[in-house]
Amino acid sequence: MAEMKALAFEQHGGPEQAGLLDLPVPPIGRHEVLLSVRAAALNRLDLWVLEGWPGLRLKLPHILGADGAGTVAAVGEDVDRFRAGDRVAVNPTICNDPADRFARLGFDNMCDDFALFGEHIDGFFAEFAAVPERNLLPLPDHVPFAAAAAASLVFVTAWHSLITRGGLRAGESVLVVGAGGGVNTAAIQIARLAGARPIFVVGSSAAKLALARDLGADVLINRNEVDWSREVYRLTERRGVDVVVDNVGAATFAQSLRALRRGGRLVTVGNSSGPRFELDNRYLFGKHLTIIGSTMGTSADYETVMGLVFAGRLRPIIDTVYPLADGAIALEQLRAGDVLGKIVLEITGDSAADLAQ
Repeated sequence: MAEMKALAFEQHGGPEQAGLLDLPVPPIGRHEVLLSVRAAALNRLDLWVLEGWPGLRLKLPHILGADGAGTVAAVGEDVDRFRAGDRVAVNPTICNDPADRFARLGFDNMCDDFALFGEHIDGFFAEFAAVPERNLLPLPDHVPFAAAAAASLVFVTAWHSLITRGGLRAGESVLVVGAGGGVNTAAIQIARLAGARPIFVVGSSAAKLALARDLGADVLINRNEVDWSREVYRLTERRGVDVVVDNVGAATFAQSLRALRRGGRLVTVGNSSGPRFELDNRYLFGKHLTIIGSTMGTSADYETVMGLVFAGRLRPIIDTVYPLADGAIALEQLRAGDVLGKIVLEITGDSAADLAQ
């Protein structure tokens, strides 16, 4: 059986538990392709999966990585849209049952058997991965593999939460809580593209706020210098903003609600500071506020937002590129939080011809 190099872990813990292993090249089904992975991007999700949580049941060793892009090395017998050698990006969301009630309505990110590469099944920190044909999107020749990998999860997440779920409209004001992470750098750009004005961004450093300004933010607030929710209230003449994007969770949720205007909306896709917190319900009913939860995005969202990336209207921000062998170092950098945008692993797998030998 052919083998490949993969960044995987055999027991839960920190980045030190992830190592380069020799694992079997995955078999492919009738509707799958074997992807020769050329680039894979890190997400904070990788750290959470590595650490584990109650109820998480994985087949070990487990390969991390929700974001990947590469070339098709081989195709299953019922694959008809792709052939060996095609360049592709990958939608990270898995819906294994096309007959699922939500999938039939176009909400494949709400399937009962919803899964993510790298979280529930093996991911892309490897030379090869088995991928359903329906998850593939043709990748134009001018788009680097690293850019496609860096864009996939964060841009579809930001698009679905802000546009599909949040209903953001031109002329509305937006506050993005956080300046340097992948979803937030995507959200700033999407808000700008949608015609939102002004765009407020809260950040923890001058470098992160400078990046936010370059991406289209109008008002920059350093959370280490002021009470940022009061500052937003002051700058909006005590009205607040129409939409807040808050993926931090416990540490910021109360302030985000305070920063909203009457009838405002808070959209969230994560809880990097913790999932449990108390809310003052008076803010909700007294100000007619709406909290909107969102996870990943639909296939239609993915094609739409990646089309904008391919056209150069949205751009993924890449902080550092590491070789696959240095994946544990990359995970440690991500854990330290010293990141502007995304960290990418560059992977040079065997060719399809080499695999056949």
